[in-house]
Amino acid sequence: MSETIKKATRQSYGEALAELSEKYDFAVLDADLAAATKTGIFKKKCPERFIDCGIAEANMMGVAAGLAAVGETVFASSFAMFAAGRAFEIVRNSIGYPHLNVKIGATHAGISVGEDGATHQCNEDIALMRTIPGMTIINPADDIETKAAVEAAINLDGPVYLRLGRLAVPNVNSGDYKFELGKGVQLKEGKDVTIIATGLAVNEAFNAAETLEKEGVSARVINIHTIKPLDTEIILKAARETHRIVTVEEHSVIGGLGAAVADTVCAGCPCHVTMIGIPDVYGYSGKAEQLLKEFGISSENIAQRVRGILRED
Repeated sequence: MSETIKKATRQSYGEALAELSEKYDFAVLDADLAAATKTGIFKKKCPERFIDCGIAEANMMGVAAGLAAVGETVFASSFAMFAAGRAFEIVRNSIGYPHLNVKIGATHAGISVGEDGATHQCNEDIALMRTIPGMTIINPADDIETKAAVEAAINLDGPVYLRLGRLAVPNVNSGDYKFELGKGVQLKEGKDVTIIATGLAVNEAFNAAETLEKEGVSARVINIHTIKPLDTEIILKAARETHRIVTVEEHSVIGGLGAAVADTVCAGCPCHVTMIGIPDVYGYSGKAEQLLKEFGISSENIAQRVRGILRED
């Protein structure tokens, strides 16, 4: 595991768009948030391929669908709350139904939006996007994975939902990392329990496993960057070998990674599954790091939950 840099995945997204503009032909749309979503980096480099659609996210998705319908590959970006929430019907009917090449760059996802509060903390977007047939969902953990995911999205035929964060996070992957769409990544071996995480929670899960290892607990850590399609093989293998799974996500426990993992093991290899994430409540304003602790997503919280599970057994 590498921690050479600390960067928000939204920053990596903007950088990737600019870098990949030299290799691929695509357009980028934004909803008057280019500075925050970091698509402004692309705009500065390729102004002729950038369209600011204003504060009209549903209309932006319609424009993206129109461009994709005539053969363009399009990235449409806004905060997750608006891209997945406000524009859901357009995404479903105008992008998902015709299976168009629109890649949704949804930044500021999850509770770590922090001080922006409950109205902007989108903890429901994975659940919403999972219900759209043919929608690929990618929630990268770090800078390296984000840049690889953006290129994978360009090369994939069909709609993609890229979930990106505001909070700067360290790298969990090394420079030789090879991104494979739909394939989970085992970061750490373990036999007592498996911790399956996605997005910024991957770093917290890894640190929790490191702490537990010092206490004699062997925790396997798996990074699920592609939530749909899900790597059922790596999940079922963990279920068979460790018999206990803990999922960790910066998302509601309803309909997110935990639910997808539970569905998988229930059908293929039933075992004990504990879901760590946002319970059935709204968030509230506060510093990102404090909110992660408050909602049990910090490494300390994860380690404590694992200890409790093992004590119960």
